[in-house]
Amino acid sequence: MSRRITILGSTGSIGVNALKVVAHLKDELNIVYLSANKNANLLIEQAMKFKPSAVCIVDEDAYPKVKKAMTDLGIETLTGREGLLELSARNDVDILLNGLVGAPGMEPTLKAIEAGIDVALSNKESLVMAGDIIKQSMKKTGAQLFPVDSEHSAIWQCMVGENIDDIHRLVLTGSGGPFRTRSKESFDKIKVEEALNHPNWNMGQKITIDSATMMNKGLEVIEAYWLFGFKPDQINIVIHPQSIIHSMIEMKDGAIKAQMGVPDMKVPIQYALTYPRHLSAPWEQLDFFNCGDLTFEEPDLEKFPCIKLAFDSLEKMGTSGAALNLANDYSVVRFLNGEIKFSDIPKINESSMVNHAWIEHPSLEELNYLDSWVKNHVDSF
Repeated sequence: MSRRITILGSTGSIGVNALKVVAHLKDELNIVYLSANKNANLLIEQAMKFKPSAVCIVDEDAYPKVKKAMTDLGIETLTGREGLLELSARNDVDILLNGLVGAPGMEPTLKAIEAGIDVALSNKESLVMAGDIIKQSMKKTGAQLFPVDSEHSAIWQCMVGENIDDIHRLVLTGSGGPFRTRSKESFDKIKVEEALNHPNWNMGQKITIDSATMMNKGLEVIEAYWLFGFKPDQINIVIHPQSIIHSMIEMKDGAIKAQMGVPDMKVPIQYALTYPRHLSAPWEQLDFFNCGDLTFEEPDLEKFPCIKLAFDSLEKMGTSGAALNLANDYSVVRFLNGEIKFSDIPKINESSMVNHAWIEHPSLEELNYLDSWVKNHVDSF
């Protein structure tokens, strides 16, 4: 019997790659629901191909166009934020892939978990913002999280068959982004198009900027804390420019397990959707004889202060991670719009984390209020 799937963010980078996986494994995977933010044309095209039971277009201005096309196909159409949350909670699926970008992806993750649905999680912001709430809900419903980020998928795969008490530390690898060798003094002059030119990965704009500031790696540290339950000082970062080793675990006896492969998001997506299988795939395979040397460096915390901010948030806990994440979401948008400098992003992120009204155990309503406060704070710069 095929596995029934919801994909949130089907027209984004993760969603498009996920549908390539589904098309390849059409006898194993079945699309039931799709959601998109604004890209009506691509959502319609996807619906025509995969024939879901329902779709959601969040942008209400695009709703009439999608509704007309779906009516002709006999497919239900939802719209708006409420439509997205309703779709997220529909429990006639086996797994929901959350490929949404940024803080807006947090509540859909929670809705799915509350409904007892396993979540393949690409939206790391869900755990960064509401890790405590989500973990408590998982205990109540028994729903599971399957990591989709290449680094967390790598750690997850390395942990299979191991006694967690035998693991000494987790090692998250990162390419270092496009500015690994660039002088910090020139960061004020970095242009948007430079920051969007990642050396190894083809991703959406938000995560590409996060990779350039290395905020992405900081958020991954927080996500790893919630996913795997290791202390912050057991989660390390190693810069690995080639992006061949996706992450590692070190055992207490000194043995190290690494998950390797070409940098292709279809691999961790497929594993999350078909766990615990490693099914055949047509994606590019790693060629050991032509992949070149594998090198490793320490992260430069002075050049990339966003990494330290993430570790600081884990020391403070409470709403610190949420404030950091929200500030980063809004500051990245302002950078992409040409309103602030690249070097302003970590400064704004730190200011928001330090100056917000900290709460130890926030409710969902308090996180929504924090969202509003942080947006105003970021806009003041």
